[in-house]
Amino acid sequence: MWARILVRSGAVGSVVRVPSECARVAGAAGGLQPHHRHASTSEAPLKQTVLYDFHRSQGGKMVGFAGWSMPVQYKDSHIASHMHTREHCSIFDVSHMLQSKVHGKDRIKFMESMVVADIAELQDNQGTLTLFTNEKGGIIDDLIVTKTDQNYLYVVSNAGCADKDSALMKSRLAEFKAAGADVDLEFLDQALIAVQGPSMARVLQSGMKEDLSKLTFMTSALATVFGVPDCRVTRCGYTGEDGVEISVPLSRVVELTEKLLANSEVRLAGLGARDSLRLEAGLCLYGNDIDDTTTPVEATLVWTIGKRRRQARDFPGADVIVPLIKAKTARKRVGLVSTGPPVRPHTPILGPDGKVIGEVTSGCPSPCMKKNVAMGYVEAAFAKNGTAVQVEVRKKAVPAVISKMPFVPTNYYSGN
Repeated sequence: MWARILVRSGAVGSVVRVPSECARVAGAAGGLQPHHRHASTSEAPLKQTVLYDFHRSQGGKMVGFAGWSMPVQYKDSHIASHMHTREHCSIFDVSHMLQSKVHGKDRIKFMESMVVADIAELQDNQGTLTLFTNEKGGIIDDLIVTKTDQNYLYVVSNAGCADKDSALMKSRLAEFKAAGADVDLEFLDQALIAVQGPSMARVLQSGMKEDLSKLTFMTSALATVFGVPDCRVTRCGYTGEDGVEISVPLSRVVELTEKLLANSEVRLAGLGARDSLRLEAGLCLYGNDIDDTTTPVEATLVWTIGKRRRQARDFPGADVIVPLIKAKTARKRVGLVSTGPPVRPHTPILGPDGKVIGEVTSGCPSPCMKKNVAMGYVEAAFAKNGTAVQVEVRKKAVPAVISKMPFVPTNYYSGN
């Protein structure tokens, strides 16, 4: 989830794509390629965010992504956009994400019936990355849940999973209401932009009365931003840099975006930069790196499971997932670094004897490291950092090393 993800070192991020729906993006340095839709009476037209015309006016190159027409890049090259985000500040349109609110006194119990996190232990206006899981222990989606002080939970999940996420929540809502629970679900019609990079706080603070130094990673506040009221500002992001996601009324998001861009530190960025930034930060993309056949243990996302929840085993798939935490799984998500030709998804990973031991799920050249970075799953015996392996690129075995993630140090703001 853009929010997706959001995270601690080596964890996931908001992940927004289902391969059957989405593109792999952007040119030589990115992991995604434009997805060209062909006219078809059976194929739904691509949806457009409220910023669609604005993207076009700014030179945005639009591609199909998770059923939406989204900018893959603007006038800057992919690498220039990536590096600008690392060094300054960029705006990403993430309005395609599914935003919702959960109301009622049973809202926490309702949410915990679907996710692995301990929502009850969150402080007011604190959020967490969590996972929808199924009874087999697979990951339905990753999402961020924030426990607000306005008596509702604010939930952001992935665009590519919007239909199944909303269906899951509606189905569970019907069950809770039938049992007499006090809970209601509201899907929001709001824009969402992510402002990411080391200049973010300085840029945003000039347009806010609230003290951003008090808004730490994974906390949230309602604020007026550059004169636009009723914005929810959450300190999180999908790049590994300090950043925020701002939920904005549809009628004011173009205005807010233009005011942010008036600062020379700020540029627009698209899916190409977002993909390479999140991969350098070690963040997963749903549908590539995690899916409904992957357990949180295999994906090294055990940290998302609350201690109380593990003990109670009261989340979907707990009887499968909890025993795996102490046992050794057959495979594990790892990072890889290599030189030479780029490593792409589905590239076989080979052991020292040349036998296949796993597969790459995401990969691209790293603009910061000047090497290829990737993540994938390997047999557990080969998962230790520093292990020498090979990747099969264009039918040739290329040396690679199992490497700790994130590949590039993250800069989440903790208040220090």
